[in-house]
Amino acid sequence: MRLEELLARVPPNGLFRTGQLLAGQRSPDNLRRQLDRWVKAGKIAQLRRGVYLLAAPYAAVPAHPYAIAGALDRASYVSLHSALAHYGMIPEYVPVTTSVTTRRPQQLATPRGRFLFRHLPPRRMFGFAEVEVASDQRALLASAEKALIDLLYLTPHSDRLPYLRELRLTPVESLDSDRLQAAVLRTGSRKVEHAVRLLRGIWRDEDGWP
Repeated sequence: MRLEELLARVPPNGLFRTGQLLAGQRSPDNLRRQLDRWVKAGKIAQLRRGVYLLAAPYAAVPAHPYAIAGALDRASYVSLHSALAHYGMIPEYVPVTTSVTTRRPQQLATPRGRFLFRHLPPRRMFGFAEVEVASDQRALLASAEKALIDLLYLTPHSDRLPYLRELRLTPVESLDSDRLQAAVLRTGSRKVEHAVRLLRGIWRDEDGWP
């Protein structure tokens, strides 16, 4: 495969998996060797086994971190601090893209940043949708309610007032009280239920939230 053919087959953000290129290839080993040569030449970057990204001169647009996270683990969606920052619910810049997955937890350092994957059992994988995160780029993203629930569920002692106040969470307009309560009930965690009850009290006092 020539580089021109690769550029014609990958999306504008330059993010691709080996499997996208193997169809119709008579010699998969030759393709893998060619990919290795392009990596060494700095024309593409290997994010993990089987996942690559075109170098800056060749990609039409930068790959969004959420799209990269989905390529790194296709059994995942972006949640926790990353999704809460996306909705404007936490004030801090989040340097690590955090997702939840049905696979084992892991942390990956790539040329395009760090990616953290927390484990959730399949029955707790709900409350997310595919959304456009940049022009012509889509990713699986938790709703504001589910991102909060995931954070509370996966964080030890998250139902303590000092921790909840330290988060400095803002109940933005996209956070729906009824959807939040439905997510709490579906999660079935007493810790999460208690934490949300405390958060509602904080928000009622500070923001007049229902």
